[in-house]
Amino acid sequence: MAMNSPNLECRMYEARYPEVDMAVMIQVKNVGDMCAYVSLLEYNNIEGMILLSELSRRRIRSINSLIKVGRIEPVMVLHVDADKGYVNLSKRRVSEEDVQVCEDRYNKSKLVHSIMRHVAETMQFDLEDLYTHVGWPLYRKYGHAFEAFKSVVNDPDSVLNSLIREVKEIGPDGQEVTKVIPAMSEDIKDALVKNIRRRMTPQPLKIRADIEMKCFQFDGVLHIKEAMRKAEAAGNKDCPVKITVVAPPLYVLNTQTLDKEQGILILNKAIAACTEQIEHYKGKLAVKEAPRAVSINSLLFDLKLGFALCFLMERFICLFESLHGKIYSLFRHSRVLLQRFICLSQYFMEIGRYCVANVAH
Repeated sequence: MAMNSPNLECRMYEARYPEVDMAVMIQVKNVGDMCAYVSLLEYNNIEGMILLSELSRRRIRSINSLIKVGRIEPVMVLHVDADKGYVNLSKRRVSEEDVQVCEDRYNKSKLVHSIMRHVAETMQFDLEDLYTHVGWPLYRKYGHAFEAFKSVVNDPDSVLNSLIREVKEIGPDGQEVTKVIPAMSEDIKDALVKNIRRRMTPQPLKIRADIEMKCFQFDGVLHIKEAMRKAEAAGNKDCPVKITVVAPPLYVLNTQTLDKEQGILILNKAIAACTEQIEHYKGKLAVKEAPRAVSINSLLFDLKLGFALCFLMERFICLFESLHGKIYSLFRHSRVLLQRFICLSQYFMEIGRYCVANVAH
């Protein structure tokens, strides 16, 4: 079935047309006087139509505010004529639940389609044939091929070896014989597994919690360090806990794990162990921000904030050192003011150096 110029265009699902009352993802192609023409992204870009009366339940003041060329959004299927290829759609009948279900299904299907198309292109194989023998059987068996691909990451043989196809051949006696063979060759299977693992291997999530910890008893610093060690001991091999100092009394607990719920549970246990230990020495611990998954945007924000703080503290140190002699000469006649100034300057210099060292690294 391999060809020199394989067909790389195919719908995502086995059905050629969507079902009525089903939410589908579309892209607007053209807006006319009476209707808008769209392409159904999940069904190989077949054309659909939305009447302007189906755009909104409210009075339409501006069509451009409701629908624009190039916009991708979910709509509801009103009528399908498979013989003529007509698909009538509605935007105003889509509920929030329908939007959520449609977006989730489309994102999964788009990833599956991207993997399948890449394998078909690199192996010079017809995409529809690959869907017929691999993709659509997985949709029927697992509900969605995305769930099957997630299992392929860890155990590809249990998922892909069960896929077979029937081939009719002419036997030695001249009779037609039906033969059962694997759905794909070993080369295509290896390419598929490689692409699935490259695209779908889960990345560890970073879980973070912010706390404030104080202890004013004798050797309070040592008690805080002991409480920090208790917090780190609450982690395990799959979900290690690390606690770092922002600026006393603020501390941050971090962990990385593939399971978000497990990471949050481990950090809560670490906070509980830390709280028990510090309260034993009459200290206090307050949770400023509960354990949560940290996104890439917040990480970038923290990084930018860190570099900005590092730059400002370096400028502060240079300015303080340059003015140190002048301020010293002003306070040299007052022993009390001089002592207070020296203590205060040393305190701020230490804070500055500490912030620069920790934020920079």
